[in-house]
Amino acid sequence: MYSLFLAVLLGLAPAGPPPDARAAGERFGRYWYQGKAELTRYELDQARYGEMHKGEAVLIFVTEPFLPDKQVKLEHGDLSKGVTVLKLNSVRKFFTGIYPYSLMTSTFMPVSFAATGRALKVASSSQEWCGQTFTQLNLRGGRYEGALRSYFEDEGDRAFGFDAAWLEDEIWTRIRLAPGTLPVGHIEIVPGLQYARLWHKDVRPEKAEATLRSDGRENVYSLDYSAIPRKLSIRYEAAFPHKIVSWEETQPGALDGSPLLTTKAVATRSLMLDYWKRHGNADAPYRKALGLTMW
Repeated sequence: MYSLFLAVLLGLAPAGPPPDARAAGERFGRYWYQGKAELTRYELDQARYGEMHKGEAVLIFVTEPFLPDKQVKLEHGDLSKGVTVLKLNSVRKFFTGIYPYSLMTSTFMPVSFAATGRALKVASSSQEWCGQTFTQLNLRGGRYEGALRSYFEDEGDRAFGFDAAWLEDEIWTRIRLAPGTLPVGHIEIVPGLQYARLWHKDVRPEKAEATLRSDGRENVYSLDYSAIPRKLSIRYEAAFPHKIVSWEETQPGALDGSPLLTTKAVATRSLMLDYWKRHGNADAPYRKALGLTMW
């Protein structure tokens, strides 16, 4: 697995990588294949309805086997039929007045992504007291097939699709796997699914200017969209494992044309934990260890 990852990342033949490549592969394996997930809690200031609202976000990164044909987790049978993905579950919770919002996006990115170049699947849901929505993208035959389920009349239930393009939601996993492959310059990219649902936008590629800057210790990757009022900046550690330190999203605080507000999230605590085994009452202290208050 390590040599395959390095062959994709560095353009090497699978056999006999040089010592520095082997060392990088071993370091990658020790971190991502230890049977645990990386959990990071973020202090969230979320823009909504023209105001800022306090909340929490959690990024959950973990590797797992994935069936590319069915596009689900491989849980039974021949492991050779699957691929290893880096999965990101990105979760936010915040209150607007009396009622809460809960958002979750799952992104499935092959660790060896040269064959597809893109995330295989992204699924996103939003729940609040008015109702709920669900959006999913599946990569099939060089296109993303999309499905939307929404209780809003203007959105309803629909199917859509577009040629495979960069996805904002896959940028987060690419930072963790191979930040040197991030796209820069004038690009077309699909804004994040959480943005699309909160602001009731069609899911489609948009033109953006992508930039990457570094102060040596940390890097900042930014997307500045040209046709929609949105800018995203993600700050991450320059050194492996490239942990995400913070991010900012600037866009109208309410409807298009309203003053711009900036959502901010800053990392506070992080754990490596096999959380799927920690479901007993005796495991509740892990919530305190991670600093969770709204869960």
